[in-house]
Amino acid sequence: MVSSIQVEDLYKVFGRRADEAVSVLLREGGSVDAAVPGTTAAVVDVSFDVRSGEIFVVMGLSGSGKSTLLRMLNGILPVTHGRVYLDDVELTAMSARQIRDMRKRHMSMVFQHFALFPHRTVLQNAAYGLQVQGKSKQERLERAQESLSLVGLDGWENRLPEQLSGGMQQRVGLARALAADTDVLLMDEAFSALDPLIRREMQDQLLTLQQQLGKTIVFITHDLNEAMRLGDRIAVMRRGRIVQIGTAEAILTAPADDYVSEFVRDVDRARVLTARSVMDKPLHAVPSSASPEEALRMMHHQHVPTVLVVDEKGAPVGAVREPDATESVRQGHSTVAAAQRPVTRVQGDTAVSELFSAASGPAPLAVVDERGVLIGVVHQSALLAALGEVEHAPDRAGPEEGR
Repeated sequence: MVSSIQVEDLYKVFGRRADEAVSVLLREGGSVDAAVPGTTAAVVDVSFDVRSGEIFVVMGLSGSGKSTLLRMLNGILPVTHGRVYLDDVELTAMSARQIRDMRKRHMSMVFQHFALFPHRTVLQNAAYGLQVQGKSKQERLERAQESLSLVGLDGWENRLPEQLSGGMQQRVGLARALAADTDVLLMDEAFSALDPLIRREMQDQLLTLQQQLGKTIVFITHDLNEAMRLGDRIAVMRRGRIVQIGTAEAILTAPADDYVSEFVRDVDRARVLTARSVMDKPLHAVPSSASPEEALRMMHHQHVPTVLVVDEKGAPVGAVREPDATESVRQGHSTVAAAQRPVTRVQGDTAVSELFSAASGPAPLAVVDERGVLIGVVHQSALLAALGEVEHAPDRAGPEEGR
């Protein structure tokens, strides 16, 4: 079973009087400025959970405490105050030996600067974690080969790290973590040393692997676009604190404070927001058995020029415009079938950037769930509002917490 992580009231203070500083921080409500002279509060009053199988991204500027936080999750840095749990087992109560065993079997780490052994081949580097676990040579080489195949390094097994590009070296580091077959991956700025194009490829690789393997991943980054592309949820850190946790959509559409607002100001909203986050609830729909008169009454009552038509299962099958419904009444049709026109259906997780080409006609887009049932509609005005170009205030379903 894939593991989950719980963090409760975590503090990390550097300096000889660290415990005294934590007492002051707790007494003063966690104000970093209240720390004892000669101490540095790197992580202050942090609590969160990482759900099984999700990519949880911790994002912040340099010095925000994110890497310090990560190193407390696997015991590289001792905790000054607070608790860390892995599947309800308290890691902060473990001995040094127990922590080392936990790292071997339950929690792997991928570093920013690859951390490969220069004198070992790619295959030997990928197998190193299994060697530490005490696996037989045959087993570790077979599993290392499988992990190298997963990250696209077939044929490079006998090369040395110096013969690989930076992106390929990072793939070896990822393969080493995968070969260890731990439930949790900790990734500390894993792609930040790579060129932009290679970085994008590694992000794609990680997302593909996650679909196949469903690991629990804690990913550290200072890059907001990377955080929003990878994270199921994102924790934004500032001066040792977490100031907001939520989905990319939630953080973008409802930032917790001015700091987060400034952080997300230059984000490409069209690539982050989805149809679900900009849709109106399906207030304007009639069943396929409805008469054109009923469709007209709904249009007049709701003050809209178009209504959607749904079948008996709630799936959208068309759209009816007012002129077409009026003509259908004139011709004596008993249902809206003769008046309806095709409607474009999109999934709720479709990015707004992909909706513009689909929303070329006068009819709204029909947003459907995984069963094809109508859950909302997207009007062109909502697409413009998503980019901040016009004001739009519908009865909208807000972004969900989690994906």
